[in-house]
Amino acid sequence: MLGTDAFLSLARAQAAKLGLPHLAVALVPHPVGGIDPALVRGKAEAIVDEVLAALTRDPVAPSRVQPSGGAALVDAPDDLDAFQVWAMDARWSDGLPVLPPTTERVDRLVGSRTGRRSELIAALAPLDGAATLEAIAINAALAGAGPEHMPVIVAAVRALAEPRFNLNAIQTTTHPCTPLVIVNGPIAARLGISGGPNALGNGHRANAVIGRAVRLVCQNVGGARPGLEDRTTLGHPGKFSYCLAENEAVSPWAPLHVERGFAAGTSCVTVCGAEAPHNVNDHASTTPEAMLMALVGTAATTGSNNVYLGGEPVFILGPEHAQTLALTGWSKAEVKRRLWERIRIRLDRFSPENLARFATIDSVTFAPGRPGHDEVPLCASPDDLVILVAGGPGKHSSLVPTFGATRSVTVAIEE
Repeated sequence: MLGTDAFLSLARAQAAKLGLPHLAVALVPHPVGGIDPALVRGKAEAIVDEVLAALTRDPVAPSRVQPSGGAALVDAPDDLDAFQVWAMDARWSDGLPVLPPTTERVDRLVGSRTGRRSELIAALAPLDGAATLEAIAINAALAGAGPEHMPVIVAAVRALAEPRFNLNAIQTTTHPCTPLVIVNGPIAARLGISGGPNALGNGHRANAVIGRAVRLVCQNVGGARPGLEDRTTLGHPGKFSYCLAENEAVSPWAPLHVERGFAAGTSCVTVCGAEAPHNVNDHASTTPEAMLMALVGTAATTGSNNVYLGGEPVFILGPEHAQTLALTGWSKAEVKRRLWERIRIRLDRFSPENLARFATIDSVTFAPGRPGHDEVPLCASPDDLVILVAGGPGKHSSLVPTFGATRSVTVAIEE
């Protein structure tokens, strides 16, 4: 296995997962990207002998990692303050205070489904951790969730494991992405999952504990431990909790889950591999055409993964902005089309080095000097734009770029 020294922990974890814990790893000093090619060549030449030796000696016979036997009782401090230190040392915590997942608390979360507590909901990357109903309940207990929140958390975990979501990349990339959980349907109001004022902020227990439980499952079951398997360069606050409901009551269009083929009365959850939201401030526009300008200007940037990896960037439209866009009868599909046609980034805004790199990923879009081709779109097609309405009064919306090499997944919530 080849890599840079900054990623040794991830390499070791991946090798062990594949049953090759003794796989030879040849390392070069980090970084190898964004530096002079001559320096890269020098780093590569320095490990040639090491690589040849690893390829020509008999490895230790690999042994499969034995699957975990499931949850086990452990001794932990009774004092709640001491428990916080213990949980951080055990890498169970996200850094905020957690509740002890006692037998009684976990039993309450499992509820009437106690006969199914060992049922596998999903195997989660990067370490193929077994997200059983019990394992999910343990992490929901840590997050402070109640039994009523479990159906949403379980559905979100099920959605994360869909191959098209590409959880392994989301969990281990240096990019600052994490699952954004979007809830639609009657369950949102019943549980108090906010899609109104400050929906992505503080003050809403359901939003906080659902999003946090999903993140703790990703960390503790999936095995994406910060600084080890989770290699994000900077991260963002959504890696604590990132959950909201769509404000269906004030939207001029069909909600996200209906757009994706579910009945309006079906409760659904959608997961997106998302960056932090970027505010779109427009207090003056009174027409759809004028409103588009602020959205387009915010989205047309060179630093977005979506520009060169595609994917599904998310627009969370504040209700007032949504009403402005729908003022003359534009459908959601029409808004997507007009946004997509206008969000273009000129090739001369990219550095030559980035153009060369992007061309290795998409040689057509980033082909230099092609006649009539001097700009690129934000994503591959209008249908790739995700639009939902959320928030309260005020002239603000948000653009949420995504990892790019991921597709959002919507599933029904089983209650």
